[in-house]
Amino acid sequence: MYIMIMEKVLVAGATGTTGGKVINLLKDSDQYTPVAMVRNEEQKKQFESRNIETVIGDLANDVSHTTKGIQKIIFAAGSGGKDVKSIDQEGAKRMIDAAKKDRIDKFVMLSSMGADKPEEANELKDYLQAKHNADQYLDISGLTFTIVRPGALNNKEGLGKIKLGHSLNEQGEIPRWDVARTLVTSLNSEVAKNQSFEILTGEQKIEEAVNEFQVLS
Repeated sequence: MYIMIMEKVLVAGATGTTGGKVINLLKDSDQYTPVAMVRNEEQKKQFESRNIETVIGDLANDVSHTTKGIQKIIFAAGSGGKDVKSIDQEGAKRMIDAAKKDRIDKFVMLSSMGADKPEEANELKDYLQAKHNADQYLDISGLTFTIVRPGALNNKEGLGKIKLGHSLNEQGEIPRWDVARTLVTSLNSEVAKNQSFEILTGEQKIEEAVNEFQVLS
C-alpha cells in the first residue's frame, strides 16, 4: 500500500496577510504540512487552535533552530517598510543560512517586482535594494530555490490566473491569494528550479503558468 509522505513546509511571515493565506493553502493540501514561524507564545495560539504546528523564531535574531525537521521553506516575511535591512534583507539571509545547515529541499522566496533593478526605482528604493540583496544571497547559496516577484499586492478575491515571465516590463497588481497560490505551486522541487519570475493578474491558470515556465526556462 502506497503512503503519501507529507512534506513539512516552514512559513516565515505566517502571521502576515499573504503568509496567512499560504498557511491556509498548505493546511488544505494533500502534499504539505504547514509549520508557522511565530515570534512569541501569544502568536502561537491562533495556529495551535487550528492544529497547525508552530516554531518560535525572530528574523531579527538567530533562527538556526527553526529549520530542524523541515523539508521546504516559503519566505513570505516582511517588515512592512519599518526595518527593511534587518528583516527583509538580513532576516532573509539568516533563514537561508538555516536552510543550508539543514539541507532544505526547496526555498521559495517572496520578493517584489523591481527587486532585480532597484537602482531604477523611483520609490521604495531601500526596500527593493534589501529584497535584491536577499535574492542574490539565495541565488548563490547552493540551495534549490524559486524567487517569485509579484506586482503591487491587493486584497481582491483571487482569480487563480496570472501572467508570468522572467521580466514582464509592465506595472500592475495581483491579489494576495494568487501570490500565495503561486508560492505554494513553486514548492515542487522541479518547478521553476533556481529561477526567478514576475507575476501579475493574467489569463493563464497558476499551475499551468508555473509549470510551463519550467519547460521554457
